[in-house]
Amino acid sequence: MGRYINMGNAGFQSARNGEYVDKSALISVVNGTLFTERRFSCVSRCRRFGKSMAAKMLAAYYDHSCDSRALFADLVIAHDPSFEQHLNKYPVIYLDITGFTTRYHTDDIVKHIDAALKEDVRKAYPQVEDREDYDLMDLLISIQEATGEKFIFIIDEWDAICREFAPGTKAMDTYVNWLRRMFKDVSGQYVFAGVYMTGILPVKKYKTESALNNFIEYSMVEPRLMARYFGFTKDEVKALAGKHDMDFDELEKWYDGYQIGDELSMFNPNSVIQAVYAGRCRSFWASTGAYDAVARYIQMNYEGLKDDIIRMLAGGRCKVNPTKFQNDMSVVRSKDDVLTVLIHLGYVSYNWRKSECYIPNHEVAGELANAVEDSNWSHVADALQASEELLEATLAGDEQAVARGIDVAHDEHTSILSYNNENSLACVLSIAYFYAHNDYIIHREMASGRGFADLVLIPRKNVDSPAIVIELKYNKDADTAISQILRKDYPAKVAAYADNLLLVGINYDRDTKQHECHIRKSPV
Repeated sequence: MGRYINMGNAGFQSARNGEYVDKSALISVVNGTLFTERRFSCVSRCRRFGKSMAAKMLAAYYDHSCDSRALFADLVIAHDPSFEQHLNKYPVIYLDITGFTTRYHTDDIVKHIDAALKEDVRKAYPQVEDREDYDLMDLLISIQEATGEKFIFIIDEWDAICREFAPGTKAMDTYVNWLRRMFKDVSGQYVFAGVYMTGILPVKKYKTESALNNFIEYSMVEPRLMARYFGFTKDEVKALAGKHDMDFDELEKWYDGYQIGDELSMFNPNSVIQAVYAGRCRSFWASTGAYDAVARYIQMNYEGLKDDIIRMLAGGRCKVNPTKFQNDMSVVRSKDDVLTVLIHLGYVSYNWRKSECYIPNHEVAGELANAVEDSNWSHVADALQASEELLEATLAGDEQAVARGIDVAHDEHTSILSYNNENSLACVLSIAYFYAHNDYIIHREMASGRGFADLVLIPRKNVDSPAIVIELKYNKDADTAISQILRKDYPAKVAAYADNLLLVGINYDRDTKQHECHIRKSPV
């Protein structure tokens, strides 16, 4: 057993000893690429979304130095036609780039990587001629020619150098050239049965072309056939909730909401497992290490970025073009680049059909709000904090306090919202009631009996608070808004709260630029 080659299956064995959700069908997808033009795979997803787990699983499956049959016997892959064909059949090189970035901080880091791997491979094949001027690729070519064996090469955190080295250093370009030497050279087709790289970012672009354009990219923006293996599905989380007596609705509130490709409901896998072990839901996001990067990026405040962050915190969606991003976190030149970084980091989710991004769940919304509070967007941070007082005033029936709170929120966001229509006021209200996401599921324009209620707050499970229906009027009066709620009938989802319901009418007067609020309890 080596340090980098033929490491065995101990890593995946540890995973199987704990709470493991079966993602082994991923192996079938990778098997389908072996010995083809598609054998080079770069699979990028955000932190704590199971990258290293998948890499260890693949290493255990392919490594010919161990017998992993028992580890996979009860998993889905064991029933796949390709299972026997590739089980423990290859020499596997496993490289975790962070093992080097934590030790070496100079431009010659790639020399250390190549030398360490070459030394380990040479020990595994002492019978094969090695020359002093050989690099790792030269040695692998010699081994393949002498033995006929083809390698599986797995790189975990492949982009750590790209993320951690300061802009302008030579290390990143040297590293990309090393990857080209290893995998883009025609010899790579003869040396490798398959290559699997995983990290946060897709392969760096130079101008408009990938540095390794022979790699098939699977990312948070374009997951292809691997979408369902990026996170936990709803059925998988329901099974975990039942097994551990957890409240599925709470898990869904905190960790669901990612759209990955055509998978419309994906959960953050690490956070779900952490919640299961902790026995309760809370934010595990701050421990991912991406927080400082997010705070730095949003402070760049490219034109329109602040507006988009506010809209998303209010539950809205924003257009984004991820195609211009260079896949280099040191090269961020526009609002679209910042939003694309947030997609790759998992702070926002991406709907590829509509080219829109949005905040997926309660956990991420809280962490993004924290990042805003630590930025120089002080008035936005103050508005988010004021939202707690606004909800308390609403529940207390304090009409004047609610009107004042909406006045403040409206003034805070005049940079992005016109005072001149009801739709802009609805967006202001969504921002103003941001804090309510803790206890409520918030719907904008929920269908009612004869139209739409502008804002509907449905209490979450185990929350002993009234439902709230808010109707907005422009240049009329708050009583008219209340009357309109009653004329429309309650939205269907509110019917169960008929005896515990607040009706809130809000009117904005264009001349005085003041809001008027009336609150009444629904008649039983």
